[in-house]
Amino acid sequence: MIEIKTKNARPKLWLAMTVVLAALAGMHFLDARAGVLESGDTWLLGRYLAVAAIGIGGSVLLGWMLLWGPKSGRRWGTAPEKTAAGEGKREERVLIRRGCPVEKVFLVSSLLFGMLSLYVLPALSAPDEVRHYISAYQLSNRIMGLPAVGEDGKVPVREEDWFAEDSCRDFKPYVTADGALATDAEGAEDAKVLGQMLTEETYGLLHEKGLTWDEPRTGTVGTTEEGTAEATGVGNGIAYSNHHPVVTTPVAYLAPALGITLARLLDLNSVGLLFLGRFFNLLLFVGMTYLALRKLPFGKEVLYGVTLLPMVVHLSASYSYDVLIMAGIFYFTAYCLYLAYAADRVRPVDILILAVLMAAVGPCKMVYTVFMGLCLLIPVKKFGNWGKWALAAGCVLGAWAIVMVVINGQTVASYATETENFIDWAQEPGFSMALLIHQPVRTLQIFYNTLIWQAETYHLTMLGAYLGNVDLVLDVPYIVLLFFTFGLIGLTLRKPGENLMLTGGKRWWIWFLCLLCAGATCASMLLAWTPISSRTISGVQGRYFLPFLPVLLMTWKNDLVVLTKDPSRTILYLMCCGQSFVWFRLFAIVCMRL
Repeated sequence: MIEIKTKNARPKLWLAMTVVLAALAGMHFLDARAGVLESGDTWLLGRYLAVAAIGIGGSVLLGWMLLWGPKSGRRWGTAPEKTAAGEGKREERVLIRRGCPVEKVFLVSSLLFGMLSLYVLPALSAPDEVRHYISAYQLSNRIMGLPAVGEDGKVPVREEDWFAEDSCRDFKPYVTADGALATDAEGAEDAKVLGQMLTEETYGLLHEKGLTWDEPRTGTVGTTEEGTAEATGVGNGIAYSNHHPVVTTPVAYLAPALGITLARLLDLNSVGLLFLGRFFNLLLFVGMTYLALRKLPFGKEVLYGVTLLPMVVHLSASYSYDVLIMAGIFYFTAYCLYLAYAADRVRPVDILILAVLMAAVGPCKMVYTVFMGLCLLIPVKKFGNWGKWALAAGCVLGAWAIVMVVINGQTVASYATETENFIDWAQEPGFSMALLIHQPVRTLQIFYNTLIWQAETYHLTMLGAYLGNVDLVLDVPYIVLLFFTFGLIGLTLRKPGENLMLTGGKRWWIWFLCLLCAGATCASMLLAWTPISSRTISGVQGRYFLPFLPVLLMTWKNDLVVLTKDPSRTILYLMCCGQSFVWFRLFAIVCMRL
């Protein structure tokens, strides 16, 4: 056996990046200080220093784990060597390096940066997060055996939890016939949803509220639709949310619903409840992605690099069902590649896991069901014969189909049969399936225009150019996004002695699946969100492409560009440093946003 040793980690780089991060933190401290001088909230300086210290300290720890860590070996293949007799033989080459396994580093970094995201971009600041939050709250009601739907189909919440969707108490509530508090839609229009427009005031509200209970609302006035005019001054502790839940599989909100339920059982206030729900969703993402990294037979660094993108970190610590979609597709992809390249045979439990994953993810967004096609990468011989292969395919497809019919049957039928469509936000007609079919040239033109004019936006929003509720102020600098882009490219390039796994027809098949998913995503938004006067497809965001980004990047390895050294761990460390910078800079920006 030939042992190939690599140079130890570059301590100069490790030290230099720590100094650079500290200097940048000092520069943005001045920004935070300028905001504090205007607002008078001096406690924000201490919070900023804590965020910066945790970020920089975390980067130091992750640098040690990636570049130093315990010694490990990695099999790279074989190499010819001459014997004394002159006959050729092949010896196994093993790379001996230092550094913790990627999946263990991921556990630390995802929890570290996820918690920073939880604090810097607090609850309901993510895209459409308030509806996801109400959906999780509704499921929590069911778990606790409480009514899930009340007046006019609204979700009942604890009276104090109205704070999340009325943080400045602008609601003008009335007492309903059943003793709960409610407010009409017109009265809720001007109410501020916590975090939806993230400013220094949001931090101030959370700081002032803390984890202690507020006094219940008093002095409620108004009448119900039934004419009840008894404004008793206080409701029965229940209020009706003004945001309707998302119609999808309850599995999408099980993790945050469990967090909300635990908060209610512990009698935490609304701030504690909002935090625990998000934290449980973060744990779901970390757990499933960790399993995916463990299962992947190759490309671990690529998947880990994708999880370090600012948008992925932000979404992973939110109420969004994108958490289940991303983690579920990551795990499904890893499991298919494991069965295709590492497993000796396909067992019944493997089929069960694939079926459960697709049944859980598919109803959230139907476009991702095309990745059932990854199962075709698995050789038939690993199933035993064609009959067993067909039975396994039927189980996965059948599990998805049954759940789809139950959850999304009406939605699919409406898209297929409707001849007219109206886009509420634009107050004008939209595209219909019939129109797209009967005007193929126009359909191709709008897809072409979208690709030409929106590709840059998709790239930036996929990486995380605008965080929060797609807030242009909460931006990540373009130079940092360029670094993340080149970092991902560097992770995909072939390393010395590395074997190409996804080649030929398998590579083309994955490209086809990714193109089909992207096309289906655009088509769904063309039908659901695009007014007929638009020349491009509206509503598509780059984050929709994140679930299939890792497997797409894995196909980029080729014989044309082969690196002479393996820089993967250095790249991952620098991406961790980039993450640290993103979060303390964003905190400073919010401090200045008065």
